[in-house]
Amino acid sequence: MSDYNLTVEDLHLINTRKGLKELLKHKHIDWKKIVEKLRYEDELVLLQAELNKLHKWIQTDKRRVAIIFEGRDAAGKGGTIKRFAQHLSPRATRVVALPKPSDVEKGQWYFQRYVSHLPNPGEMVFFDRSWYNRAVVEPVMGFCTKQQYDQFMHQVPEFEHMLYEDDLVLIKFWFAISKEEQQKRFKERKVNPLKQWKLSPVDQKAQGMWDKYTVYKENMFSHSHTSYSPWIIVEANNKRQARLESIRYVLAHFDYEGKSDAKVSLHPDPNVVMRYHRHSDHSD
Repeated sequence: MSDYNLTVEDLHLINTRKGLKELLKHKHIDWKKIVEKLRYEDELVLLQAELNKLHKWIQTDKRRVAIIFEGRDAAGKGGTIKRFAQHLSPRATRVVALPKPSDVEKGQWYFQRYVSHLPNPGEMVFFDRSWYNRAVVEPVMGFCTKQQYDQFMHQVPEFEHMLYEDDLVLIKFWFAISKEEQQKRFKERKVNPLKQWKLSPVDQKAQGMWDKYTVYKENMFSHSHTSYSPWIIVEANNKRQARLESIRYVLAHFDYEGKSDAKVSLHPDPNVVMRYHRHSDHSD
């Protein structure tokens, strides 16, 4: 305890049922980590309450909102989507995580199977990976031809412009992590029986093909970062911070009913969430 001076506020956090549970989980008590987690959870609850307000407004106004989560393997996309959708009405919320295309889908227009999952009026849809598979994963892993890749890169800005003209709100997140952090998370997945399902053959090759991923990722940004559909970079080496700030970004994006009564900051940290800029530095 000498390494960390607890404030009255810190003691209040720990002296709760949730705080005491956290204490009992740890044989060797690290006060700082426990307080940080409690603060994170308290702020997450407040942001999720705001998401509920936003969601009700989207349903009432019949808005259509699609949020894409892209990034390298183990960047924290799925965990963030879980926090977004955790307390939203399942009747107006969908999470889309498509498997590899069937033989029939392989013969269709590439965007066709994604179009069928776009939000209906009054819905929010979260894409755990999206049509941007063809921009990075597929060419890196050899799952598409050069002609298919080139056609996609030509069509994607036009496709997204059609969505924009049709008043569909599209938010594109790229979760950025360092090579070292990715390696650390892969190691955790290997030893944690509850996370081993997350490992795939593609994951196994990710570290060895890091530089190739980088080339295609940057090419994707340069071709598909537009004024009407920009890429939003989320620094994701810190999972909790990435979750809070990406939620904050979405809330800041809309002028929903009850926003002015928020009991939590709705201004995302510009050092964590930022628009893509050529030559800008980020983790990956």
